[in-house]
Amino acid sequence: MKGSSHWGWTLAENADIGLWQEFMDSIWNTLNDTAMWMAALKVLLRIVAILIMSRIVRIVVNRIIDQFTSVRSPKRIKVRTRRVQTVGKLLKNTAGYVINFIVILLILGEFNITLGPLLAGAGVVGLAIGFGAQSLVKDVITGFFIIFEDHFSVGDVIETGKFKGTVEMIGLRSTKIRNWTGEIHIIPNGSIVDVTNYSVNESLAVVDVSVAATDSVEEAMETVRGVLQRFEDANVVGTPELLGIQTISASDVVLRMTAVCKPNTQAAVSRRLNAEIKKAFENAGNPRYVSREANERVVG
Repeated sequence: MKGSSHWGWTLAENADIGLWQEFMDSIWNTLNDTAMWMAALKVLLRIVAILIMSRIVRIVVNRIIDQFTSVRSPKRIKVRTRRVQTVGKLLKNTAGYVINFIVILLILGEFNITLGPLLAGAGVVGLAIGFGAQSLVKDVITGFFIIFEDHFSVGDVIETGKFKGTVEMIGLRSTKIRNWTGEIHIIPNGSIVDVTNYSVNESLAVVDVSVAATDSVEEAMETVRGVLQRFEDANVVGTPELLGIQTISASDVVLRMTAVCKPNTQAAVSRRLNAEIKKAFENAGNPRYVSREANERVVG
């Protein structure tokens, strides 16, 4: 019994050694297969060529987009200069996604992977994701309309909902707005319903000046007219205008003046007007000048 057991172990060990030798021989034969290495080299060269060609195509496409969205180009697409940057960036990102997707399919084809079932499965998965992420789809669609209908662009000052500030970025899913104190608000495009754009048309700075009812209104108006005639500001379009008496009360008379200025500069112009009028009244010996909060609106 002991001899037969030893004989069984010997046969098992020989069988294991034979299998291991056969495995090593197959690996060695594979490594020595010149045809296999030539085929692998051809596949590798084709993949490298695909990557190089995709890089060249992407560079060419980006240059074409830059050419058509260039401010100085006579052939540029018919969009306003202030949104060229946004449209160009969107087109480049879209082209990059498309080129990368085609490259992935070509590389998978080099490994003899059947693409038909893969694409069909991806379509089903995409449809399921679309039904499950309706808010995301809504954000993307709204982002397209915001960009191509030119609701607002990067650099514009807008107000939507409870947020007001400068547009930092417009993406397909969300928009970033930086308010005047520096905070960044990220707003999903699908939630942007009503938008007020302060950077499109010229704005109107409105300044109210209150003088005492006992003072001479004519003298006060002449002082204000003198300030308006010599008032100079790079943001002002034309000459500020004194409209006249806005309101009368038992204690004071309110004079109103307006100045047409560049988009979203009415606050700065109003502050300068207030400072100049204050100085003029002090020089004229009328320290009872009071500046009231002015309403600032957009013209157009």
